[in-house]
Amino acid sequence: MNQHPPCPDTPHPLTRRSALVRGGTLALLLTAPHIVRGAGIIAVRVWPAEDYTRVTIESDTPLKTTHLVVPSPPRLAVDIQDLQLDPTLRELVAKIQPDDPNIARVRVGQNTPEVVRLVFDLKRDTRPQVFNLAPVAAYRHRLVFDLYPAHPADPLEQLIAQRMKELGSTPAPAPAGKEDPLGSLIGQLGDKKPAKPTTPPKQPSKPKQPEPAAPAVRRSASGIVIVAIDPGHGGEDPGAVGPRGTREKDIVLSIARRLQTRINRTSVGGQPLRTYLTRDGDYFVPLGTRVAKARRVGAQLFISIHADAFTRPEAHGASVYALSQRGASSAAARCLADKENASDQIGGVNIRVRDAQVQRALLDMSTTVQVQHSLALGSAIIKPLAAIGDMHKKSVERANFAVLRAPDIPSVLVETAFISNPQEELKLRTAAFQEKLADAIFAGIRSHFAAHPPKARSRKA
Repeated sequence: MNQHPPCPDTPHPLTRRSALVRGGTLALLLTAPHIVRGAGIIAVRVWPAEDYTRVTIESDTPLKTTHLVVPSPPRLAVDIQDLQLDPTLRELVAKIQPDDPNIARVRVGQNTPEVVRLVFDLKRDTRPQVFNLAPVAAYRHRLVFDLYPAHPADPLEQLIAQRMKELGSTPAPAPAGKEDPLGSLIGQLGDKKPAKPTTPPKQPSKPKQPEPAAPAVRRSASGIVIVAIDPGHGGEDPGAVGPRGTREKDIVLSIARRLQTRINRTSVGGQPLRTYLTRDGDYFVPLGTRVAKARRVGAQLFISIHADAFTRPEAHGASVYALSQRGASSAAARCLADKENASDQIGGVNIRVRDAQVQRALLDMSTTVQVQHSLALGSAIIKPLAAIGDMHKKSVERANFAVLRAPDIPSVLVETAFISNPQEELKLRTAAFQEKLADAIFAGIRSHFAAHPPKARSRKA
């Protein structure tokens, strides 16, 4: 079994520009004769998804912008200062796909001799974020447009609606004035909320007290056990890249979808299992948002799937990690946690806009019970993993992974294999090995639930 030496000081040799712009990215390289003045455009990429669409313009110097949101019809106008229109930006018009959930089209023009204007015609009411990212890893300066729907679908409502469809029931409309639109749906699943009196009794007037900070939403539905599966990396962050160019983000999403199929056709203790994927496409999700998403749907387990990499190609085998906030169980675990926690810098997070719920999820201290159950879950997964291949570590390792910081959900990170190992990279690329990995993780989930039956949760808002 290989042991990691101390973390190298040099950047990971497998992180390279070719890996960042191939495949699902839209890379349009600009040659020197096209640069007239101001910033030089390096590449343009578009990442459409139901959660949000991201557009990035990468340049050799920071781009200065102003932007305006027009509500009807919904549009986003962006003026980029000190820039001349070039073929790269012109090509952006043809790169917006018809199935993009958020962007209908984009118009590009030279508004003034030194200002390029982009106008995004939007398909729905959108809350855009426009921000700059400093150079990191293989990226230079990036101007980012994150186009979020103003009224995103409620993931828990979608899971409940799916369950209602299976039961052959039609969700009843929520009574007028009811605060929680999911109340009637959950009520039909056996978790009814007591009816409110039509005329509430008068209470003596009391001075209003400041309300405590709301906890992360912990709504769940009686009759559904939700397992959050977290495919690592995505979008601007490809994760590790193998010698043959295999990207970690693609492999782990494929494994996650195979695992989803197994979970969704299974029950535990008479309750159907359901999967919630923190991302179901090639787009970037910040680490704290992954945690917050799992908490919002009331997930009872959280499993983050990755494919490790190291500077030496002979490193091999699978590993399972749980959270530690008091230091890593080994230098290798600490090194890996530092690398995975850097995902937000590579993927690109708007540091000026922070969701309070995400911050609470990240800053919450994990409870002793959560750690104990996480270690038990990790041990349950290791056994079937060891039956299908080599283990890099035969026991659950611990480190301070940001993605495992849900204080109330047993959470583990599974490194399925070393994508930097040529032999393991080849295995990871095959459907057969991905199926075996999904089988092994699923067997661990079932074993964990057999030893720790999921508890029915009442609805909380």
